Amino acid sequence: MTKLDKKDIKKVYWRNLFGLQWGWNYERMQGLGYSWVMMPVIKKLYKDKPEDMKTALKTHLGYFNTSQPMSHLIIGADIGMEEKTGMKDAEAIVGLKTGLMGPLAGVGDTLFLAIFRTIIFSIAAYMAQSGSAVGLFIPVVAGIAILAVRYWFTDVGYKQGARLATDFADRMKTLTNAAAILGLTVVGALIPAVITYTLDLKYQMGKVTLNVQDMLDQIMPALIPLSIVMVSYWLLGKKKMNSTKLIFVLIGLGMLLGNLDNIFGAIGSLF
Repeated sequence: MTKLDKKDIKKVYWRNLFGLQWGWNYERMQGLGYSWVMMPVIKKLYKDKPEDMKTALKTHLGYFNTSQPMSHLIIGADIGMEEKTGMKDAEAIVGLKTGLMGPLAGVGDTLFLAIFRTIIFSIAAYMAQSGSAVGLFIPVVAGIAILAVRYWFTDVGYKQGARLATDFADRMKTLTNAAAILGLTVVGALIPAVITYTLDLKYQMGKVTLNVQDMLDQIMPALIPLSIVMVSYWLLGKKKMNSTKLIFVLIGLGMLLGNLDNIFGAIGSLF
């Protein structure tokens, strides 16, 4: 039986890193890219079995779509299964891909697209805004770390094989929940640091002056920045709202809040 080595695994890793999305189409999504990624393994495992090679190519050209970082786990597990059983049980390989691509897509999008990017770029933007050059290098270092994680995923998938469908999937649920809590905590901590708006409104009756911002701070510090974030989050949940429209809404809100004193002064002059 032909055995694969680390060189073969690295070839698949680099192909997956850059080529999984090549040939993406609405019929089979990443199917064409998946078969191209698997070519080094297919050629080595079935070099003396042309019929098995044809079967493997047809199998991998089928529908496939998942989060790119998590695809390394599935492809690694696929390699491990094919090395052991070949194309004798093609249905099991298809079942592995089909069973994992949906759940891991949700996990991958949550971890790597939503939470990871939010945490890394929020911290980097805050540090850059404070004048620290370290903020420039944080995304670079984080990107290198992601490359290492994706290679580790390939190796874990290869060693675990079919067990990945049960063992690792359960652990990922716990990891996703923990990462979601961490992401929300970081974003919550950054709200008063990044959004520094203060309400410049004062009411004076005789010798008594009421500062509205001081009154709001006594209710809850950074209440207005938190309210802006919560309203933005609520608006993004609306069907016809997107991030581009939200930017214009926030610009308009900023112009309104920045001129409240003048607006109330103009209204007061009418009476």
